[in-house]
Amino acid sequence: MGRHGFGSGEYKYFSYPLPDLIAELRAVLYGNLHGIANRWNEAMEIDIRYPESHDAFLKRCHAAGQTRPTPLLLQYGPGDYNCLHQDLYGEHVFPLQVAILLSEPGRDFTGGEFVLTEQRPRMQSRAEVVPLRQGDAVAFAVHVRPVKGTRGFYRVNMRHGVSRIRSGHRHTVGVIFHDGK
Repeated sequence: MGRHGFGSGEYKYFSYPLPDLIAELRAVLYGNLHGIANRWNEAMEIDIRYPESHDAFLKRCHAAGQTRPTPLLLQYGPGDYNCLHQDLYGEHVFPLQVAILLSEPGRDFTGGEFVLTEQRPRMQSRAEVVPLRQGDAVAFAVHVRPVKGTRGFYRVNMRHGVSRIRSGHRHTVGVIFHDGK
């Protein structure tokens, strides 16, 4: 991560063919999230809609030259962290992604909290720490999400990261549904 300015730690993207478990997770989670993604886009007046199957969405990505798989494994050790960022890898972006914590906080590592920030228009950014235990998953916005205001919905810019690891090692699987260029 350090050489790219993303923080400190290691990450490895899976290659095609994806391991069966990762491919199955990606398809099943997408199937449960595409309806939310479509409602979000409708609320934000974005014309893009997502098909019911992940395979159909991947065909859209691949037709646009986005053929690199994006699911990944992340490993953090003492002092490592992940800067606030967004996982945007091309024109076709699915608006939600999932992180699954593989390590147990307090036993395998300390620190390393999953952090989300929202940048609200004309307001200060707001941070949210999401407490996760081993095996927990969190679904979160890749880029923007709708928020209801007094005059309808508006877009809130989201970023995510991981706070500094104080001790031990933290492992995570990231499930991103769009492929990259």
